[in-house]
Amino acid sequence: MKKVSFLQKFRYKFDNMMSKGPIAMISLLALMSLLVVAIAGAIIWLCNISPVGEEPMGFIEGAWQSLMRTLDSGTMGGDTGWGFRIVAFFVTLGGIFIISTLIGVLGSGIEGKLEELRKGKSFVIEKDHTLILGWSSKIFTIISELIIANENQKNSPIVILADIDKIEMEDEIRSKIEYLKNTKVICRKGIPNDLVDLAIANPNQAKSIIILAPEKGNADPLTIKTILAITNNPNRRVEPYHIVAEIKDEKNLEVAKMVGKDEVELILTDDVIGRIMVQTSRQSGLSIVYTELMDFDGAEIYFKEEPILVGKTYAESIFTYVDSTVIGLQYADGSVKVNPAMDYKIKKGDKVIAITEDDNTLILSKEKSNLPKETAIVNFDSRKVESERVLMLGWNKRAKVIIREMDNYVGKKSYMKVVSSFDEEKESILEIAKTLNNIKLEFQHGDTTSRSVIDNLDISSFNCVQLLCYKEEMDMQDADAQTLISLLHIRRIMEETGKDIKVVSEMLDLRNRDLAEVTKADDFIVSDKLISLLLSQVSENKHLMRVFDDLFDADGSEIYLKPMSDYIKPGEKIDFYTIVESAKRKGQTAIGYRIAEQAHDNTRAYGVVINPVKSKELMFVENDKLIVLAEG
Repeated sequence: MKKVSFLQKFRYKFDNMMSKGPIAMISLLALMSLLVVAIAGAIIWLCNISPVGEEPMGFIEGAWQSLMRTLDSGTMGGDTGWGFRIVAFFVTLGGIFIISTLIGVLGSGIEGKLEELRKGKSFVIEKDHTLILGWSSKIFTIISELIIANENQKNSPIVILADIDKIEMEDEIRSKIEYLKNTKVICRKGIPNDLVDLAIANPNQAKSIIILAPEKGNADPLTIKTILAITNNPNRRVEPYHIVAEIKDEKNLEVAKMVGKDEVELILTDDVIGRIMVQTSRQSGLSIVYTELMDFDGAEIYFKEEPILVGKTYAESIFTYVDSTVIGLQYADGSVKVNPAMDYKIKKGDKVIAITEDDNTLILSKEKSNLPKETAIVNFDSRKVESERVLMLGWNKRAKVIIREMDNYVGKKSYMKVVSSFDEEKESILEIAKTLNNIKLEFQHGDTTSRSVIDNLDISSFNCVQLLCYKEEMDMQDADAQTLISLLHIRRIMEETGKDIKVVSEMLDLRNRDLAEVTKADDFIVSDKLISLLLSQVSENKHLMRVFDDLFDADGSEIYLKPMSDYIKPGEKIDFYTIVESAKRKGQTAIGYRIAEQAHDNTRAYGVVINPVKSKELMFVENDKLIVLAEG
């Protein structure tokens, strides 16, 4: 074996010293400075060297003079005597070398630190922050909604941990969201399901955690791994987490529930969007109601325990707020019921669920509610479950949810046609058709962007049209482009025929939603924005998930827009208390109304008013609608 030379050992030691970073380099330079100063001081002392006309210097004075010349090369300009000048000259040369090297090391160290900060690897020292794990187009809507929700908070940080460059994230947020108001957004780069990276975002101090599913690839396993990284972390906190996550495939829902237990609220995205598409395609204006309830801009849903209501019935509670609207109850065991039985007596621990402007506006009215105007109340029921004709253009895995959900609402002998540019799903559609009770299902293979194909479908004969993206067959932008072309053809046909048809379209990219330019309430674009709104709402209050589950479910109470003439006489001056009383007698909860005259006015929310002031005098006409929570 070859013997290691002294020079090789020295280089090895020097390399190890250099690899330890700026601190080690500064320490080495300090040692070299001391060595130069000590040697120079010793030479001056031992050789009795001093400037001309001055007494010989001792070691301490010689070392001090050498140190001054090391730090400032201009000091030797006034030296006299060649012996002293020669020593001072070499000391100054050493000083120049050491100081210049020190400046380089410091500059490199600062640059390295800035690069480290740019990578976003430093620990987040925040508490009660909203932690968002992952990155997708939904994040901009979520941040915008949280900014609105946090307007009455002094310090409301949002921390984002995603496997994207920190500067890139910050630049995108700045370009999409102009004003952060009093909300602070902190970005960190890291893999959300990596325990080391996750710790950077300080999940133990977070008030809520939102897990975003990746837009590409098999997203659900990564979401489940991230839930595991939080809940099974050896350094996790004792208190339960408040986590909300999205799951795309129903088959993964049970595993995610098993992993997250009571700490996670799961949103099954395809199921939620499918149910919303069905409900909004059947009722004009319902899309505006859902948007109003799901965003933070305007009326929101809050929970509150009111001891004064204990012992009173639910029917009595809906009259106790003048500018808030009770919609249900959260029972003492945590379960939720929208529009419960009117004779249910509120117990200790129960909370009212109400629509109100903010958490500080849910206040019991000090005055007694106005007596209903009995002469204006009527008890008609014009409801009919009729057969319907539904057209679905496009296909993806959400279509099966939509078809089965639609079968729960329509009357017998209803008809549904599915037209797709791809015929691979024909067999599965035929299989679904065998399980349906009310719908006759038919499949047609055809180009859904072709005007001639759409013309031959006789669009005006259908009650509603549903446009789905080919999300499995195409990339996001191509799929949205196909949907947009089909939508433009349908709008043109509606203009030419003069017939209004309810159209519900699906857009994958939120940016393409704006291109569609929705011009009326019956022309609704369903996109991941709805999931973003839901994630934001549930991150603020986990119990809201149960409220929306109840509203989206075909069983139990849902939101309906019913003829106002079924409840009160048109043309009579009344207040909303009278309408609430009329709806109560039918076992329904009134939450708002829609003015038919404003149905095409987007500046007035297409005529939709949620949570009206009950004492305000109103007058309705024949075609106006009452928005109620009812069972069918």
